Amino acid sequence: MPSSDQADTARAPASGTLIAVAIPVESAGEVPSAIEMARKEVTAGARLVEWRVDALAEEPDGLKHILRLVRESPAPCIVTIRSATEGGNFRGEDTDRVSMLEAIGTADPGPRYIDFELAHLARSANIRQKVLLAVDHARQVRDLKTSLMLSSHDFDGRPSDLTRRATAMWNDSACAVAKLAWKARSVRDCIEAFELLQQAPKPTVALCMGAHGMASRVLGAKFGAFLTYARAQGDPGTAPGQPTVSQLRELYRFDSITPRTRVFGVVGWPIEHSLSPHLHNAGFGAIGFDGCYVPLPVPPEWEHFKASVHALLDFKPLDLGGLSVTMPHKEHLVRLVRERGGTLDAVTERCGAANTLVVGERGALRAANTDAPAAASALSMALGIDPAATTALASGMEPSVVEGGDAARTAWAGKRVALLGAGGVARAIATGLSFAGAKVVIFNRTHARAEAIERDLHRKPIAGGGESHVVAGRMEELGCGCFHAFVNATSVGLEGGPDAKGCPLPDDVPLDDSVVVMDTIYKPRVTPLVRLAASRGARVVDGTHMFMRQAEMQFAMFTGHAAPPGLFHGLLGVALGG
Repeated sequence: MPSSDQADTARAPASGTLIAVAIPVESAGEVPSAIEMARKEVTAGARLVEWRVDALAEEPDGLKHILRLVRESPAPCIVTIRSATEGGNFRGEDTDRVSMLEAIGTADPGPRYIDFELAHLARSANIRQKVLLAVDHARQVRDLKTSLMLSSHDFDGRPSDLTRRATAMWNDSACAVAKLAWKARSVRDCIEAFELLQQAPKPTVALCMGAHGMASRVLGAKFGAFLTYARAQGDPGTAPGQPTVSQLRELYRFDSITPRTRVFGVVGWPIEHSLSPHLHNAGFGAIGFDGCYVPLPVPPEWEHFKASVHALLDFKPLDLGGLSVTMPHKEHLVRLVRERGGTLDAVTERCGAANTLVVGERGALRAANTDAPAAASALSMALGIDPAATTALASGMEPSVVEGGDAARTAWAGKRVALLGAGGVARAIATGLSFAGAKVVIFNRTHARAEAIERDLHRKPIAGGGESHVVAGRMEELGCGCFHAFVNATSVGLEGGPDAKGCPLPDDVPLDDSVVVMDTIYKPRVTPLVRLAASRGARVVDGTHMFMRQAEMQFAMFTGHAAPPGLFHGLLGVALGG
């Protein structure tokens, strides 16, 4: 049985938002393993256990087993018998469900909360009366320790009467905790959840389900949410989008989130498997920076990007500090920053694509492109050229103000690089390498797109008065034997991409130890291109090198501090298995 101290902590969390692990128990046979699972999750950091007993409640002796779950719960618990009309599996009559909840709430020991739906409570005075018999409230005669959590769920989208539902819960004297959950249509729904939390006059849970809603689950702590829900390790969870307890505490550093925490994130489509949250959150923790970095999926259209990022920027309580912006929004970011009167760095100004948004004092915006210097730096090491000087040159700095800049520019001037692809990443890399002084030949299946990059980059001067050596090449010229390096900036070979097993380099291209082959894809680490190049003796630079360097540059822009030495490299090695 939970101690009175545990119960008090669950009632009024003094140290922040609680993590409640939701554990479904569908049959009596699952009870022992469910209790053991709960013990592990409480050890991992959960402070409440939600027993989801929808199906168990319909078994003939279900009550006995539910009471065992309550009795042996390793932490204060919530008992939920969720109706099928709100996403649960209980298909019986409300009167039967309420009778069971009354028996559970009045038992000794009882759960800390029972969860009941607002819509069902309002159906009849009889149901309301029976529910109130199970919980402690202002008019209750019995001394019960079980309180009522009123809830509302919409698995289709934001309910049109969301505010009315919230107000009804807040005004109900029997409601100890109000819970509102709905499927997010966009990351903008998360902001509405935060606004509800700001307005809440009593303990409230407001969260968004699905891929768009992760920020609401993580950042609820910033806005005073009573709790957030997590799933147990290895369990699919009870609602779409639930992270595990370990993910909340270890990946997102949930325990350190306060109202003062600055928010950062990665914007792209899709981003479910992005490693950026792993790197940046670990970096924040390592240097003691009060920040949290979350995934922010935004569909590919400009309208979605504009509306979502505007909303994130305009909601001042969010304290947005910056964004990593990935495909397909790099050009959208440039457009948005220009529209809002922000500034662009030299690479972004030249190539028209950015991957970093920095929000400065008083909301000043700056778009930067760390892909260009990161790619040039990664390639320079394999070619024996000073990487520090290369990074500076590829960022648009003049050789005369860079230590070793003239020597690096001279070294690059003797290199010919074949660049595969003509998307945003290719534009950035072509820009960075041309800044450094390399001769870049762009190859793309659609030759007109390569020509477009050539035209665009020739229009603008290079720092220090250099010339842009970027030209469009024909695919049949790839095997000329005249290139010092090949760089893949296409999605060919990308895990989960349209051509995951493909190789962007034709078989007849000569490769040996005089040639460097670099891939910008980091998942998988060993792509078909990397495998081919290594088998032929070429010097290989896999995609983790560029990814790590661009992330380190973003981290410095976000925090004003260098990334901890070796941290990102180690994390990538663990995540990618090498």
